[in-house]
Order: sequence, then C-alpha cells, then structure tokens
Amino acid sequence: MSVLTVVLFLAGLGLLVGGAELLVRGASRLAAALGVSPLIIGLTIVAFGTSAPELAVSVGASLAGQPDIALGNVVGSNIFNVLLILGLSALIVPVAIARQLMRFDIPVMVAVSLLVAFVGRDGVINRIEGMFLFLGILAYTAFLAWAARRERANVKEEYARAVRAAPERTWASGLKSTAMALAGLGVLTLGARWLVNSTVEVATALGVSKLVLGLTVVAAGTSLPELATSVVASIRGERDLAVGNIVGSNIFNILAVLGLGAVVASHGVPVSKGALHFDIPVMIAVALACLPVFFTGHTISRWEGALFVGYYAAYTTYLIMEVAIRNALPTFTWAMRGFAIPLTTVVLGFSLGRAVFRKSRPLH
Repeated sequence: MSVLTVVLFLAGLGLLVGGAELLVRGASRLAAALGVSPLIIGLTIVAFGTSAPELAVSVGASLAGQPDIALGNVVGSNIFNVLLILGLSALIVPVAIARQLMRFDIPVMVAVSLLVAFVGRDGVINRIEGMFLFLGILAYTAFLAWAARRERANVKEEYARAVRAAPERTWASGLKSTAMALAGLGVLTLGARWLVNSTVEVATALGVSKLVLGLTVVAAGTSLPELATSVVASIRGERDLAVGNIVGSNIFNILAVLGLGAVVASHGVPVSKGALHFDIPVMIAVALACLPVFFTGHTISRWEGALFVGYYAAYTTYLIMEVAIRNALPTFTWAMRGFAIPLTTVVLGFSLGRAVFRKSRPLH
C-alpha cells in the first residue's frame, strides 16, 4: 500500500464532504428560487443531498466491478446514521420526534430495510429488483410532494428556516444555485472515484474483505455529511431536521443508492451469506429499535442516545474481531446475546409500557 493510495483515500473523503455541501446548498437555493415547498427541501433535498456521497460511491463501485462495496456502503451507512449520528445528536440535546415522522417516514424506513433482506434472499439483488427499489424512491418523493400541499403555513416556515433557503426568485439566483449544485456533483464524482480505487487497494493490502471495509470506513466516510448536518441541527435546536435528515437518508440509501447500484452493475449486487445472516439483520434491528425509542415520549433521551452509540461501538468491535481477533469473537458474541441485548430489550419494553400506560390513564 503506497503513500499515494492513502493520500487519494483521504482526499476522496474530503472531496465527498465538500461536494455534498455544495450540492445541498445549491439544490436548496435552487428549490427556493423555483418556489418548491420548503417541506420537500427539508425532507428530500437535504436528506437526499447528504446521501449523495453514498450514491456516488455505490454507483462508482458497481461500475468499477466492486458491487460488494456498494452493498456494504448502504448497510453500513444506515447503521452508522441511526446508532452513531442520532445517538450523538441525542447526547448533545434530547431530540424530539415529529408526529409525521413517527406515523409515516419511520415505518417506511423499517419496511424498506426488511425489503433488502427479501430481495437479497437468493444471494443477489438483480437489475429488475434494483429498478423496483429505484421506483420506490420516486413513489416516496411523490407522496411527500402530495403531503406538502396539505401542510400548514407554519410548518413550511419551519422547514424554510431549517435549510436556510434563499428567498430570491430571480434568473441570476437560479443560475448561481444550478452552478453550485453541478459543481458539487462534479466534486462528488471525482471524490467517489478516488475513494473507490484507493479502498480496493487498501482492502487487498490488508487482506480485509471489501464488504467489511464498505461497512466501516467507507460507510462512515460517506456519512460525514449526515453527521455534520444532524449534529449542527441538534445544537441549533432544529430537531425535526436532525431526525428527518437521518430517516430520509436511510430511505434514500436503500431505494435509490442500492437500487441504482444494482441497475448499473453488470450482474447485479451480490449479497453474501455473511451480510444476509448478520449485517442486514443488524440494519433491520436498528430500524425496528427506533419504534419503541421514538414512541416513548416522542423524544430520544440522552440515555437512549448513549445506548445507540454503545451499540455502534459493539457492532464495529464485532467486525474488527471477525477479521483480526477471531479467537475472542465467541466470548464477545455470547456477552452481547446473553446479556446486552436482553437487558436492552427489557429496558426498552419497560419504557414503552410506561409510555402506553401514561397515555391510557384518564385525566383528572
């Protein structure tokens, strides 16, 4: 592994973050200049824009004949988004959950996570299945557009403040915003190419599977825009944006990123037995865990945020042990299955039961 490979890897990550920032700003301002609903800007432009690195890397990997990275990037990013980003956001300040997210977007995230296991059960996500996934993101966006028309004015104003959209609607502002968005796409494309090429070399040199590297380093690197957006949103009190960005990004990752990656790959995206039996179930479990956490008091508390961060550390530790310290893996697995997971289930079940009991009590 040469110094140039490391430099290209780090430069690729930097270009991905910078390109995503340009794309988000340009797209947000363009949407405002065209008079697009602020709800669509908040739930699609921002959420989908911060997932642009995942899209660029996964499609680039599929075109380069490395579809394992595409799958690992999507699954790893979704786990990273919920456990680490939402966990850190809640540790900074407890995050309140909007009712719309609980009633529609979060169940959609759970459903599409389950869909990955269904379409990949035969060991590959083929082009037809990829096209089906991609059509799903179009349907999801269309629903948001329909829902936006029924919004109250104060909700629209909240999203407008959250994305800091420019109010001007002139040709000059539209052209400037378009140029910014296109520049962001160009930077993203270059960064994705460097990142994919250097990742393949690093994986070969270290003897690490491309799936594991995609699940960890690449997934974390391409999720930096989501991390920055949600943490800053939490600090500024933009709670809906902090959670909506993550939920929207996870839906986009599965339907658009994985779907398009399967469409452009010559033989689809292969799903290894390891991913099917461990990593994808972890992604589903993380999505399902959001239901009791989000429904207990409509808030992610600090202790729940710490729980999320702790589980991400455990997941990463497992992946590292699987590659480097296999002798210690059975003990670690026993500790997680025999103690940590059952204890968490009991605590979350108690919290959910208490929340339901409080709602059912008559008011005096």
